[in-house]
Amino acid sequence: MHARHTPSRGPGYGRALLAGAVLSAALALAGCGGSSGSSATLSPAPAVSVNASPCSGCGTAAVSLTDAPGDFVSYLVTVDSLTLTRSDGTVVQIVPNSAPTQVDFAQLVNLSELVGAHELPAGTYTSAQLTLDYSSATIVVSTANGNVTVPAADLIDGSTGNAINAPIAINLSFGNNPLVISDGVVSNLAIDFNLTASDSVDLTANPVTVTVNPVLTASLTPAITKQIHVRGTLASVSAANSDYVVTVDPFDDQNENLGSFTVNITSSTQFLINGTSSSGSNGLAQLATLATSTLVTAYGTWDTTTDTFTASTVHAGSSVTIGSSASGAAANGVDGTVVARSGDTLTLRNVLLFGPQPSSSGSNSGEDMHYEDQVTVTVGSGTEVSALGQSASLSTADISVGQQARFAGALSSSGSTLSLDATHGSVMLEPTTGVGILTAANPGELTVTVESLGHVQASNLDFTGTGASSAQDASATSYLVAIPGSFSTSSLNASEPVQFSGFVTPFGSAPPDFTADSVVSYAQANADLNVTWASPGENTPFLTLTATGITIDQAMLQAALKHKIEIADTSFDISGLTNGLTLLPAANSSASSANTSSGGDSGDQGWAITHHSSDSVDSYGSFSALVTALQQDLSGASVLKVSAQGTYDGNGTLTVSHLAVELDN
Repeated sequence: MHARHTPSRGPGYGRALLAGAVLSAALALAGCGGSSGSSATLSPAPAVSVNASPCSGCGTAAVSLTDAPGDFVSYLVTVDSLTLTRSDGTVVQIVPNSAPTQVDFAQLVNLSELVGAHELPAGTYTSAQLTLDYSSATIVVSTANGNVTVPAADLIDGSTGNAINAPIAINLSFGNNPLVISDGVVSNLAIDFNLTASDSVDLTANPVTVTVNPVLTASLTPAITKQIHVRGTLASVSAANSDYVVTVDPFDDQNENLGSFTVNITSSTQFLINGTSSSGSNGLAQLATLATSTLVTAYGTWDTTTDTFTASTVHAGSSVTIGSSASGAAANGVDGTVVARSGDTLTLRNVLLFGPQPSSSGSNSGEDMHYEDQVTVTVGSGTEVSALGQSASLSTADISVGQQARFAGALSSSGSTLSLDATHGSVMLEPTTGVGILTAANPGELTVTVESLGHVQASNLDFTGTGASSAQDASATSYLVAIPGSFSTSSLNASEPVQFSGFVTPFGSAPPDFTADSVVSYAQANADLNVTWASPGENTPFLTLTATGITIDQAMLQAALKHKIEIADTSFDISGLTNGLTLLPAANSSASSANTSSGGDSGDQGWAITHHSSDSVDSYGSFSALVTALQQDLSGASVLKVSAQGTYDGNGTLTVSHLAVELDN
């Protein structure tokens, strides 16, 4: 597969777009109809009614947009449009340019978002074009010294060296792995926007700048290791089929209409509907009592064998944290990390705001999504509380310091201070990731020195009131993490970093301070590699270049302008590796992305070669295919940058699932 990005100029561009963050999103394609002529353009069809006759000769394309992890707390941009081109030249608008969608790609690192579910005329689709607008983007970079906000004015187009002054259209050619749409069949296309490879952050510049060279890869399999988020308005419920249908309204935009999608449920599916918990068929029966057009969100997984989506958690009505409040009124939303609590007043940092944003005068600023460093939230007895993936009955007492959460309520502004009144709204606690240095490992409990919780540095967390008594308040230097009794700590070593994920203990009841459902050593955590050489690059940077592995020797690492591996908030200088750095392909990476039935690409991998001078990107279905192409390209080109994601053993070996090599040609 091949991708090319070129500046796309035209009227009406004034929205934000993405540039980085590793994320995953499931998109689906647009409407049936129009001419089948070789140069015909199909207008975006309206959402398919669940009672309408099937589109003759059409199939469904489930397109997923995925992202790999990066150093971004927020990567807020706008997707202006997405189109597919059939082999006969027919162009289909998936996300039409009349309905641009703001997306924070940093939110999609561990999540996929369904953005549409229309039918497509059968045929072979050979390319796609994704247009991204950076003109009002906000990018927040995580650094060891805190977060740095980089506004749109300080974003640099890597192909010109100048500020980005027009949307960027990225053209993907699918090569030998085209998207084939068959009558009545669901087909998948997963697009991965690699933030680490796409962006270069210069913290020494004043102001700090981000240089953007978009890198996309594509796969015919959705990312199966990440949860998929399906958001939309209720269309119908079928008890007989154990499913329901929504009209897709993706991300946190309002009133989109991007097709119909079926969500399957099982006996273990957990429901939270208007504040009431239920499960399985009982939950589906409660869902059936709601009016059509009620907003419903689901989190679940995609089955590549049956091409079906099954929900593990469903929220509906007032329990949807963005879109409506418990009183039924339209609501704003905020998503961030609680850094302090005093009574029912919460202070949030690293906040993403959803819905119309008030200006300092109290009027609507016209923005649908916005990043703020800090927001105050008030909760009360009327606040509905839930936790993603949990069915337990919760209250506002469950909201504590360090917890990531999403609130819905009424947003107001007083000067530069933003506040959200959620006393008659809702809150959903989200799985929170912590990073720290292990000091002790005992059965059922770890003691760590916290470096960050929810991407907020420990120095910004006020743990006052978190303990059952003031003497038991959580402490960043001796933070107690409860772990499953069956969990083996053999891979963890004292004085080394550890990453844990789960939920913070309810306010006023610590210890323990945190209950983890997963813990990984840094040898198991995601690592980001960045090796960058000065122009014109290096002609022979690789000591070995084979289908089984790539080695960059120590001399080449030392010659690089940047030579580091980052895991969470910790950076490792790899220029001291005597034997150099070896990149090994992750499992299944040698298989073609089209070969999904025989254990091929999981959709969670990406392989690309970017060409700096020609502003193009070649995407490949496997590590070995990338190496073969790279062996040929290096005969007349130099390497400027190597970016990768995977797991690092701490001794010079990175097992990669994503790899991008930038050449000077």
